Amino acid sequence: MQAIETVPMPATASPERAWLTPLELIVLGAIWGASFLFTRVAAKDFGAAPLVEVRLALGALVLLPLLWRARRQFAPRLWPKLALIGMINSALPFLLFAWAAQRAPAGVGAITNAMTVLFTALVGFLFFGEKIGARRALALLVGFAGVVVLASSKVAGASIGWAVAAGAAASFLYGIGINLVRRHLTGLPPAAVASATLGSSALLIAPFAVVSWPQAAIPLHSWLSVVALGILSTGLAFVLYYRLIARVGASRASTVTYLIPLFGVAWAWILLDEPLTVAMGVASALILGSVAFSQRTAK
Repeated sequence: MQAIETVPMPATASPERAWLTPLELIVLGAIWGASFLFTRVAAKDFGAAPLVEVRLALGALVLLPLLWRARRQFAPRLWPKLALIGMINSALPFLLFAWAAQRAPAGVGAITNAMTVLFTALVGFLFFGEKIGARRALALLVGFAGVVVLASSKVAGASIGWAVAAGAAASFLYGIGINLVRRHLTGLPPAAVASATLGSSALLIAPFAVVSWPQAAIPLHSWLSVVALGILSTGLAFVLYYRLIARVGASRASTVTYLIPLFGVAWAWILLDEPLTVAMGVASALILGSVAFSQRTAK
């Protein structure tokens, strides 16, 4: 998934359709959780840069009609900023997660992705003068403890420390990206911004993808996985996400963060027969618990 950009939008929920929000949150969590499954399947055949290039390009194309509709709001001077934010908020995290997927189970990436919420608060504190508060500071410590537990564990006798580090670094970049979006792109249509940043990133990554494109034929299942990753988990998922924001607000829509690791681990276990380890369970509890704790409203 790309970093969740909680750009303020009006909430227009109606009581008679209250059932629709939980359903769409579950569907979105399942789709974004599946992105780690798709990445795991395709990464070994594509390699990191080619996989990310296809993902970025397809996601941008799905959202292109929304960018075209809002094209008058995207002045030429804005595009360098969009390209920079796209690299931080899309291309580099996607590359890190793809690299990690070649070395660790899909569930590992899904678990570390949950740190995005905490890293967003940390980046806001370190670089943008935001107050972090005792509650979020404690949550950060607990979340980091979860990352350490996960990084120090082994799966099938193999260390996954570097893969966990890559996933945590990707989540940190998401935290930077979200803060940049909030400060520099507020007021623009969010789905159009997503298309612009994805498309800009695709152009910047293209030379690296061409140079490292695999010589061997890529199997059909890997092509299907990367197409699903680009169209479903990157493009259509953002359409669904921004619909949720418009209906119930960014705060409620962002609760999908709690569902992504659960679905990511579950899909990998069910479809790839990847192991469920005690360390993964403990790390998930620490990270998700810390995120939930940080989001509670102080009384």
